[in-house]
Amino acid sequence: MNAVKGCHHIALNASDFDKSVNFYKALGLKERVRWDGAVMLDMGDGTCIEIFARGEDRERVDERFLHLAFKTDDVENAYNTAISAGAVSKSSPYEACPPTAVPPIKMLVAFVYGPDGELLEFFKEI
Repeated sequence: MNAVKGCHHIALNASDFDKSVNFYKALGLKERVRWDGAVMLDMGDGTCIEIFARGEDRERVDERFLHLAFKTDDVENAYNTAISAGAVSKSSPYEACPPTAVPPIKMLVAFVYGPDGELLEFFKEI
């Protein structure tokens, strides 16, 4: 029996709560539950992003966190939607195939910075 059944949520501190919530809603996430100073937004498969209204005074970076990857069928559309919603581009869509991957994997990816500088990836295995 597995102790872990999947990922339930990822939590983010937001310096501008409404801006962050609106950004993730523009990507298609749906509000699941809201309470004082927090909201859970469902990615469509039950996995959520939990956003806290914590302001600028909170710890900003955990060096262990690298990026949040969203699975998508259309990387270019997800990338363009994020840019339209206010994200800053890190890299437009490109194909990648790590040469040492076993088994081999080919993917289409793009990266943007979200409202608080969080690094987001849009990912499709091809």
